[in-house]
Amino acid sequence: MDVKIANTTQSTLNKFPQKDKSNLIQILQAVQEKDDFLSPEAIGSISKHLRVSRSYIFGVATFYSQFKFNPPGRHSIRICLGTACHVQGGDFLLNVLTSELDITTGETTEDGKFDLDRVACLGCCALAPVVKIDNTIHSRMSVVKLKEILDGYE
Repeated sequence: MDVKIANTTQSTLNKFPQKDKSNLIQILQAVQEKDDFLSPEAIGSISKHLRVSRSYIFGVATFYSQFKFNPPGRHSIRICLGTACHVQGGDFLLNVLTSELDITTGETTEDGKFDLDRVACLGCCALAPVVKIDNTIHSRMSVVKLKEILDGYE
């Protein structure tokens, strides 16, 4: 287990009463805020602290899209799949990304360079389809533009 993660998880857990599973979501949020994701070790520590099963914790955490189970990449890619982006080919761009990066949504590339997620809307419908990389919105995306942008991160 990563000692840094174990220490931050334990210091976070110490702020919440034991055996009180009504704090689960707040604990998950606090642990993820400190560690950037929910590691298997963190889920194990939470399980012991609250005295609930890991599967219960995982079931709650997977219900909410805010929780991540893999460490984030150095660059975060968010593909919009709202109605406008979907109609303009957002799902096709997502397929290209999963193929190019060899990961699925919610995962991080082996080299730690990129993580990938889909979002319901980025609020840029007139610019569809859009992809957000870190804090930059890339509009009217095409496969060619997407590959050029990704190559710029090499």
